[in-house]
Amino acid sequence: MTQGLRIGLLVPSSNTTMEPDFYAMAPRGVTIHTARMRLSKVTPEALIRMAEDTERAAGLLADAGVEIIVYGCTTGSLVGGAEWEEGLVRRIEEETGIPAVSTSSAVVEALRSLGARRIGVATPYSEELNCLEKSFLEDLGFQVTGIRGLGLLDNLDIGRVRRGTLEDVTREVADEADAVFISCTNLPVVGLIEEFEKEFNRPVVTSNQASMWAVLRGRVSPGVDGFGKLMRNF
Repeated sequence: MTQGLRIGLLVPSSNTTMEPDFYAMAPRGVTIHTARMRLSKVTPEALIRMAEDTERAAGLLADAGVEIIVYGCTTGSLVGGAEWEEGLVRRIEEETGIPAVSTSSAVVEALRSLGARRIGVATPYSEELNCLEKSFLEDLGFQVTGIRGLGLLDNLDIGRVRRGTLEDVTREVADEADAVFISCTNLPVVGLIEEFEKEFNRPVVTSNQASMWAVLRGRVSPGVDGFGKLMRNF
């Protein structure tokens, strides 16, 4: 398969992590092109308002000749449930004529590909968003064995979360799970995946890793080392 691929990335305007993570994971010849949608506080209301920018931002990416578009926000693509997520992806595809995927659907497919059913979830979110994420995953057939959040609302603060905090919140949810899901495209965790998989002896899925996996799968080969079991196997 060809290594040349142009990825279009839709991110919240305050996201400082997803682009660097995509650059780090991208195989040679894969390029990243980004448009932004207005968001500063991570609340259900703000996430729904952000989605109003979807067609405009997707249209800008289409002008760059991208071959696939990622709606790069986990809770922003699941805040209204599974039908909301499907509608969001459909709006992008109808506006641009380009295949699209959301982070939340990428995570679901990634977990399924790993054979995971019991999921421990670590997030930077408020309890309100954690409840929405838990319901989304359970509605799609997963058992959430535990979910813990940091209670952060400011998206810039999420992008500044330190390693020790990430380690602590992830350890809280790992024990009873088949796989650990660390949620949020702005959480700086992709560089810790390999260490976490060794420590917990189970697969670790993150929002950015799953998004990149979904984009590369079937388009680029071989897999990518250094970012967990998921990325080694397209």
